[in-house]
Amino acid sequence: MAWNEPGNNDKDPWKNKGGNNQGPPDLDDLLKDLGQKVSGVFGGKSSGGGSGKSFSSVGIGLALIISVLVYAFSGFYTIKEAEQGIVLRFGQYAGTVDPGLRWKWTFVERIIPVDMQTTRDLPAAGFMLTQDENVVRVEMQVQYRVVDARNYVFSVTDADDSLSQSLDSALRYVVGHAAMDDILTSGRETVRQSVWQELEKIIEPYHLGLIIVDVNFKDARPPEEVKDAFDDAISAQEDEVRFLREAEAYARGIEPRARGRVKRMEQEALAYKQQTILDAEGAVARFEKILPEYQAAPQVTRQRMYLAAMENVYSNTSKVMVDVEGGNNMMYLPLDKIIQQQSSGQRVIPQATTSLSQQPVSTNTKPSSSGRSDRFSSGRN
Repeated sequence: MAWNEPGNNDKDPWKNKGGNNQGPPDLDDLLKDLGQKVSGVFGGKSSGGGSGKSFSSVGIGLALIISVLVYAFSGFYTIKEAEQGIVLRFGQYAGTVDPGLRWKWTFVERIIPVDMQTTRDLPAAGFMLTQDENVVRVEMQVQYRVVDARNYVFSVTDADDSLSQSLDSALRYVVGHAAMDDILTSGRETVRQSVWQELEKIIEPYHLGLIIVDVNFKDARPPEEVKDAFDDAISAQEDEVRFLREAEAYARGIEPRARGRVKRMEQEALAYKQQTILDAEGAVARFEKILPEYQAAPQVTRQRMYLAAMENVYSNTSKVMVDVEGGNNMMYLPLDKIIQQQSSGQRVIPQATTSLSQQPVSTNTKPSSSGRSDRFSSGRN
């Protein structure tokens, strides 16, 4: 049963404790009571005749206060750390604000935030005609950043689109003045640098407020119809480079060894030269010492020199020549054969002759001071 149905007076919320049914409060009474309280707060006097006028003035004041508060709070905004704000007052540029909490005149000023620190990417690709009338597909990417917020917003209608068109123009110009082999192989860095310079030259008069951070040459390839032939050409060029590197490595390995041999030969030649000079100087000094002796006794000195030379010659041989005084024959003893037979264990029986029994066998290569010496000296003379 509802509380307001007949017979259910116990549950009536408007019934006081004494049992009197007062009914719901009148809305006019509530507003009048509220107006009196507000006027009392602002120092007004409550009177029966001016209650309507007082309520109207209070309502307008409250509305004005609330409106001012709402307007004041609606003017606060925040510029992020990586941004700058462009202030437009009645649509006209009024300045630039830095990051932080700011306040603007609502409905009067408008703020356009511009990201100043983020590096942006702009791709460009397409089939292009080279200088040698070949078609190649080139892909390039530009990285740029905003440095002047005002120029970026107001210099052109769309700075990003203008940069894109400028990149396409610069890329086609550079590719059109380069050979296809250079674009595909060894000239990629040159093409990249040329596109960068040409792009900066194109956008400079427009004052886009941008700076080019980097230009990346991503890919360059011929059309699919001739791709196999160009792959073979590129492979051949890579083999050429590899062979050149191997040849250079071989040359770097051979050259030091050759230089070392040359240096060693030079040192040996200098050593031989020095040795020859010293030997010659020693021989000169030796003959200078012998000269006074030869001048004092020529015959004796000549005989002594001859004997010394013969002794030097015969000391280097294993053959023994035996000269018997008074005989016309000279005997030969093969000592090398005898020594070889003794080492093999065979017994050697010497054969003695009458001449040998009368004269002792001598291994001295010096002839005696008798008639043999005379023959040698006479032969030497």
